[in-house]
Amino acid sequence: MNNHKSPNAVITGSSSGFGKLTALTLARKGYKVWATMRKPGGKNSEKRYEFLKIAKEENLDIKVIEMDVTDDASVKEAIKTIIKDDGKIDNLINNAGVMYVGITEAYSLEQAKEQFETNFFGILRTTKAVTPYMRKEKRGLIINVTSLAGRLNFPYFGLYCASKSAVESYSESLSYELAPFGVEVSIVEPGPFFTGLLYSVPKEADKKIIQEYGVYKDVPAMMLKNFENFFKDDNLNLTNPQIVADDIVTLVETERGKKPKRVVSGIDYNTREFNEKVAPIQESLVKDSLQMPHLLELN
Repeated sequence: MNNHKSPNAVITGSSSGFGKLTALTLARKGYKVWATMRKPGGKNSEKRYEFLKIAKEENLDIKVIEMDVTDDASVKEAIKTIIKDDGKIDNLINNAGVMYVGITEAYSLEQAKEQFETNFFGILRTTKAVTPYMRKEKRGLIINVTSLAGRLNFPYFGLYCASKSAVESYSESLSYELAPFGVEVSIVEPGPFFTGLLYSVPKEADKKIIQEYGVYKDVPAMMLKNFENFFKDDNLNLTNPQIVADDIVTLVETERGKKPKRVVSGIDYNTREFNEKVAPIQESLVKDSLQMPHLLELN
């Protein structure tokens, strides 16, 4: 299938986890998918080969291209390639992310910057590269994948929560500002899911501070171990990452103008209730206090 009139989707962090599953699920529904990842010809070459193998076997319209969301030139080049080939971007799904879990105080400033470089500034880069084309077309959807940790604050997840909270605020403000241009912004907030993210957590840099925490220094590792056991004992399949992919696809296919601002995916720790209570306050701020009701409606 190679029909450029089909709606397309650009997905970051497609080498594994939510990104990979979302790419395959959308492609199976007839979307042209640009599955972006770091170093598809290097460390992710096997994952690129796997994508292309599945695409060929199932006749899916998937293109795997390089995009490092932490690199300005890489993002601009990837978007330039997509626009040159398709002339448009219908859906941008910002999924790429990393997770730092440990003694928050023991992470260095450099590590904090690295956390934000991917999780926050990475989304800014891709969004800034794509929105001019969406505004020109007066339509488009941006989905930013955050986390329950962007709404709730977990101990020992300080940097991760901060980065995801930043994306939440950025996304909501952006949704108001882009509405007059016909561009929609939605947030997907996954709960705990079994992905490779759990096994790629960087260690804290400041070993001295870790030791000063005494009996509490091992708590982060215990938390991760508990999550791992929870995933293994998930007989109800509540932490299958396909749930997130399906929720993203449902959001993409929801009628224009009726897409929810936030979608909580999976186990929620009462985040749905939190969102329901906060939403009227936020809407009142924009509509009544700021007297900007036009920003609440898609043009």
